[in-house]
Amino acid sequence: MASITKDLCFSSGSDKSEQLHVLYGAKLSCGAGRFYEDDKSGLTEGKDNMWIHGILGADVWHLVAAFCIYSVLGWLVESVYMSICNRRLTNRGFAKGPFCPIYGFGALAGYFLLRPFAGNPVLLYLTGAFTATVFEYLVGKAMLRLFGEVWWDYNEKPFNYQGIVCLESTIAWGFYAVIIIGYLHGAVMDVAAWYTYGPGLWVLRAVILLFILDFLHQLLLALHINVMEERDRLMEKYEEFKARWY
Repeated sequence: MASITKDLCFSSGSDKSEQLHVLYGAKLSCGAGRFYEDDKSGLTEGKDNMWIHGILGADVWHLVAAFCIYSVLGWLVESVYMSICNRRLTNRGFAKGPFCPIYGFGALAGYFLLRPFAGNPVLLYLTGAFTATVFEYLVGKAMLRLFGEVWWDYNEKPFNYQGIVCLESTIAWGFYAVIIIGYLHGAVMDVAAWYTYGPGLWVLRAVILLFILDFLHQLLLALHINVMEERDRLMEKYEEFKARWY
């Protein structure tokens, strides 16, 4: 069987575009915001699915994989740092598993927002520090509204604001932006491309499913919702409704 590849195009904002070749099973090209089968392959256009749909110059498959990788890396960095500070093993994730989705969202959003500043390290640092601090503050306020608490506390840090953001974290966010945009993102996308589409998709689905179940379980605990009690309450309401109207 002839060697078959898939071309993934990542727009870089310049005349050049970075191409990543991944074993797939049919030769694909990208254009007009989506992936479609090359005319030379003799296949018809339009067999792409949600996983290979183009978004912001990449495809859903690699974006979701990168999100998972960044979430695990963020959990690792946070947990190692806090374990050293607390002198004991500390899980910094919201869920039980090794996953901090705020880092996944933040890294990808930061990459797409800050990529135009990649050629200017100073501007990249300053913009990254500012945007990440705003993002951290908004997430902290949302957590206060939803859960009544924030899962980090900067009150003992100098130059903090409401214990949600502080100068130390702002300085760190700037360095993270430079590292991610300048060095890390390319390596993360390479890791995301290690697996062929078929087996890799099943692995990705399994990881996402485990994360969702873990996250929902912890969310119910955080909101003090007992699933069985909630089910009984709904059944009681249903019986009352049925007795009244039937």
